[in-house]
Amino acid sequence: AGAATAHALDDGLARTPPLGWNNWYATFCDVDEQLIKQTADAMVASGMREAGYRYVNIDDCWMARERDSRGRLQADPDKFPNGIKALADYVHARGLKLGIYEDVGTKTCAGYPGSLGHEREDARTFAEWGVDFVKVDWCNVPFDQFPGMSQQEVAKELYGRWSRAIQRSGRKMVFSICIWDPSVRSWEFGEPLAHMWRTSNDYGPTWGQIVANADHAETLGEFAGPGGWNDPDIMMVGLGDLSTEEDRSHFSLWSMLAAPLLAGNDLRTMTWQDREILTNREVLAVDQDRLGVPGRKLRVDGDLEVWSRP
Repeated sequence: AGAATAHALDDGLARTPPLGWNNWYATFCDVDEQLIKQTADAMVASGMREAGYRYVNIDDCWMARERDSRGRLQADPDKFPNGIKALADYVHARGLKLGIYEDVGTKTCAGYPGSLGHEREDARTFAEWGVDFVKVDWCNVPFDQFPGMSQQEVAKELYGRWSRAIQRSGRKMVFSICIWDPSVRSWEFGEPLAHMWRTSNDYGPTWGQIVANADHAETLGEFAGPGGWNDPDIMMVGLGDLSTEEDRSHFSLWSMLAAPLLAGNDLRTMTWQDREILTNREVLAVDQDRLGVPGRKLRVDGDLEVWSRP
């Protein structure tokens, strides 16, 4: 595990796992300025900001269908009439940070303009807007443009381009690699390039899927540490039909894994139980431990597991 402590991407960001929120599992493509502003306000009012949450992250479908005349990304004028910079200012004024989304391929997963061949200008655009966190997805990758290269090699190449683009953008931004294809092992190359990398496919709010994501991330602890984290995906607390006990256990597992804690529920309408789980200071302290060594299973005895984290 010695290699995991020597992060090449030692830019001071994500020394502990990022804490925040992402809209995808709550609203999918139904994202707009009002949702993000109200969520930022809810993050303050609920006590989440005080508990350490910072990132308010926009996922896919925020863009216009076309780039502007100079080839730059632009926000959908109906969803974000005041643009992303004004939204970033609003979020920053509340002591929070704004995250945004792109894709390494020709199009995003939902069919909006991808960043292939535009990495430098897109990173610069995000920097100019005041963005603090960039999630880059793995859809519509034209593998035929990379003859003789494995998917693993193509991923390393494309995310390497994005990593360099962010480093040259003039702004420090957390970089999140979102490779959901289990055949591509982003944790093997993620460390010097990014601050977090997905370890599982997309999932849903069922206990079985939560345990499956946790089990896989648990085997990859050697790759994680201050500055770079395994990401078993956005949390499901408050989504679907999970019981309070399942929500609580899910939150504790992600904290034991030293995972980024990105709430996936609608913060504007969450129950007091969800708020209590997400703002549990003792569990958050486990996640945010500065040593940054993820927990492991010490013992498995049928349905009972004993986990430990230094």
